[in-house]
Amino acid sequence: MEKFSSAFRQSVLAWLADHVPESRIRHVLGVEQMAIDLARLHHQDTEKAAQAGLMHDLAKYFKPQRLLDMATAEGLPLDPVDRHNPHLLHADVSAVVARNEFGIRDPEVLAAIANHTLGSPGMGPLSAIVFLADTLEPGRGDTPELVNLRQLSQQDLVQAVWMTCDYTFSHLLATRRLIHPRALLTRNWFLQQATSSHSPSYLLSGHVYPPQPTPNSRFNSMAN
Repeated sequence: MEKFSSAFRQSVLAWLADHVPESRIRHVLGVEQMAIDLARLHHQDTEKAAQAGLMHDLAKYFKPQRLLDMATAEGLPLDPVDRHNPHLLHADVSAVVARNEFGIRDPEVLAAIANHTLGSPGMGPLSAIVFLADTLEPGRGDTPELVNLRQLSQQDLVQAVWMTCDYTFSHLLATRRLIHPRALLTRNWFLQQATSSHSPSYLLSGHVYPPQPTPNSRFNSMAN
């Protein structure tokens, strides 16, 4: 963590102080710390987890049209749900800002930033960690559901992802809000992995967790 935790980290925090309110910075710091803790538990790179956690909400307060314009300029696929609620693009656009403003080129870090809201079918463990930290960091509250999901995230990332999706969906359904197709695909993919006994690849937290063919093709090109 030494390389990231000094001047570079302070430059990101200074940028955030100019672009997001203090309450959001507290959330960002909670995500950063939980991502580090989960990465350590699951034998992932803690420096990458810290970077992705700290930068996951860079575009959180961008105006809707700016999000749409940046996503279009980047060639990101736009679902009708994105056009109805451009705020959902803030995760993907935050990855663009991380690359352009801070020189982040690591495809795994960029993917983790971009996937923190909607996830992605087949996303790797770093993306799963930041996805979970965004919803489960301590500042989100201490309801029994959240406490149980936090405990599960320490034990099994695959189970925790689809169950966290279900937790989020329950709130979206209760408030009659749209569910993005990518979020549903994420939930279904991880549920299938959790209930499958024959997916050959590397073992993660007691579950077979197939790696992606690439971290995400657009993040490979984004990194260049």
